[in-house]
Amino acid sequence: MTLDIRPLEAADRAAWEPLWQGYLTFYKASLAAEVTDTTWQRFLDPAEPMFVRGAFENGKLLGIVQCVLHRTSWSPKPICYLQDLFTVPEARGKGVGKALIERIYDEARAGNWFRVYWQTHESNAEAQVLYNKLADRSGFIVYRKNM
Repeated sequence: MTLDIRPLEAADRAAWEPLWQGYLTFYKASLAAEVTDTTWQRFLDPAEPMFVRGAFENGKLLGIVQCVLHRTSWSPKPICYLQDLFTVPEARGKGVGKALIERIYDEARAGNWFRVYWQTHESNAEAQVLYNKLADRSGFIVYRKNM
């Protein structure tokens, strides 16, 4: 599989949105249309710390990775939260997710970032098989409270 991994552009919205909705469906979540609109606009704004990369094969978008670059109290270097990773079902197990993560690793090395990190649901066993090959499991438990 030959992939073209690149930042998404305004013209890619129609290809991106079904993958974004697929990600939300996977996690049994839904968002108001204005949240999706805001997220997309943030990806296109160079002043925003959020960014998205897409994996294309022959012009078809097969996967996305959405990230937030932020400060950390652990280093003067920025840290990257790999917030969302999704591939279309027919591309799973074919290296698309791995290629997207490795692209972020390449950007992290080039940008001299401190760390790339992410989380997944404990029930997402299929993804954990890949993640266990690409990163160390931190052992931390996530707590959150929606406001």
